[in-house]
Amino acid sequence: MSESESQSTTKLWGGRFSRPTDALVDELNASIGFDQRFAKQDIAGSIAHSRMLARQQIISQEDQDQIEQGLRQVWSEIQAGRHEFRLSDEDIHLSVEARLREIIGPAAGRLHTARSRNDQVATDLRMWCREAILMLSAGILDVADSLVETGDRYPDAILPGYTHLQRAQPVLLRHHMLAYVEMLLRDLDRLRDAYRRTNQCPLGAGALAGVTYPLDRQFTSDLLGFDQPVANSLDAVSDRDFVIDTLASCAQISMHLSRLAEEIVLWSTPEFGFIELDDAFATGSSIMPQKKNPDVAELIRGKTGRVYGHLMAMLTVSKGLPLTYNKDLQEDKEGLFDTIDTLAMILRVLPPMLSSTTFRPEVMERSAGGGFALATDIADHLVKKGLAFREAHEIVGSVVGYCVEQGKDFPDLSDDEWRSYSDLLADDKPPLTPRDAIEARNMPGGTGSSAVADARAELPTRLDEFRGWMNVENERVQSIDALISGE
Repeated sequence: MSESESQSTTKLWGGRFSRPTDALVDELNASIGFDQRFAKQDIAGSIAHSRMLARQQIISQEDQDQIEQGLRQVWSEIQAGRHEFRLSDEDIHLSVEARLREIIGPAAGRLHTARSRNDQVATDLRMWCREAILMLSAGILDVADSLVETGDRYPDAILPGYTHLQRAQPVLLRHHMLAYVEMLLRDLDRLRDAYRRTNQCPLGAGALAGVTYPLDRQFTSDLLGFDQPVANSLDAVSDRDFVIDTLASCAQISMHLSRLAEEIVLWSTPEFGFIELDDAFATGSSIMPQKKNPDVAELIRGKTGRVYGHLMAMLTVSKGLPLTYNKDLQEDKEGLFDTIDTLAMILRVLPPMLSSTTFRPEVMERSAGGGFALATDIADHLVKKGLAFREAHEIVGSVVGYCVEQGKDFPDLSDDEWRSYSDLLADDKPPLTPRDAIEARNMPGGTGSSAVADARAELPTRLDEFRGWMNVENERVQSIDALISGE
C-alpha cells in the first residue's frame, strides 16, 4: 500500500495530534457499519438532550429549534435511504452530527454541549436494547400461544414421558406442551428483569465524571421514557451489564427452544413416528428421494451455539476492563445485534411450524403403553395394598425381568403369572392402560386430565400479565418516535 493509499480521511481532534490516523486504523476503529442500526435512538436522544439544554438556558431556544428541525430532516433522509454512512464519520453519532452541520451550520456544534460520545452511545444502546427485549417478549408470547393451541388440538392425546430417553410414564401431550410454556414464562420473567435494569438513562454522565453544566437529568430521562438516570457517572459510561443480562436471557430462551426442537427432530423420525411435519417446514435430500428432513428444527437447535457464543464473547470483553470507558466496549453491539436477529427469526418461524404439524395420537399412545411404562403404577398399586414401596419396587422389577425373558408385556400376563409374584396383583388388577395411569395423577401439577385442564385455564391470566407489562412499556418506548415526529 502506498503512502497516498493509506492516507486517513479522519479529522484531527483539536490541536493534540499533528497527523491523522492511518487508514487501516480508521477501518479498525469505525463502528458506522453496524451502529447505524440505532440511528433512530441516536436522533431521539439528541433531540431530548437539546430540549434539556434549552430548558436549562445552556443553549438558546433558537439554536434548539434549528437543531431539532435539522435532526428530523436527517432522520427522514435515513428513512428514505438518502443518507450516506461514510467511514470517515467513524460512528453513528458523528455521522448524524456531520449531516446536521451541513443542514443548519454552526448551531449543530452546540448540540454536543454537556455530552460525550461515551454517555451518548450508552444511552442509544439502552434504548435499542429495551425495544429488542419487548420485541422478543412478543415473540415468546406467540410461541407460548402456539404451544397452548397445539395441546388444545389434541386434548386427550397420550405420549410416553421419558427419562434418560427411555420410556418412563405416560403423559398427556397437552401436559407436555404446557411444560414448555412454563419455561417460556420464566424466560419472560427474566426479560422483564433485564428490561428493568436496562431502562436507566446515562445522559449527563459526560465522558466519565459528570459535567459542569446545570443539567436536568431527570427531564431528559423522562423525555426518553426511562425510569430514572443512572446513579453514578463512572458506571453510566462503562456499564454493559444490561447487554449481558439480555444476552444471558436470550441464551436461556435459545436453550429452551433447542430442547423443543430436539424433540421435534426425534418425534419426526420413523423410529418414533409421533408427528408429520408440514412440507413447508421440512426439506428434501439432494440424493435420497424418500427423505423429509427436519432442517428447521435442526437450525433452531444449531443456532443455540451461536447465541451462547455471543454471551461468552461479551463476558470475556468485559472481564478485564478498568473503569471507565474503554474501546473494547465497541464489541458490545455486533454480537447483541446478531443474537436478537437470530432469536427473532426463530420466534417467528416456530408458531406456524407448530400449528401446521400433524400429531399421530394412535402411534403415541401405543408407544406410551409399551416398554413397561406402567411399572411405577403397579408398584404404587401394591403400596396402596399395604406393601412398603421398596418391597413393591423389587416385586415389579422381577415381573419386568420375567416379561423381558418371555417376550411379554404386562397385559399379556395371566392371573397365575401375576399371582406367582404377589396375590395382590392377581386378586385386584393394577392399572394396565396408559389412560388409567394418567387419570390416577389428577393432582396439581400432574398429568391427569382435570389437573391439566386446570393448569390450562390459569394460563391466560398468567400470559396476560406479561402482555399488560409490554403494552405499558411499548407506550413509553414510543416516546422516542413522538420526539422525532414532533408530536
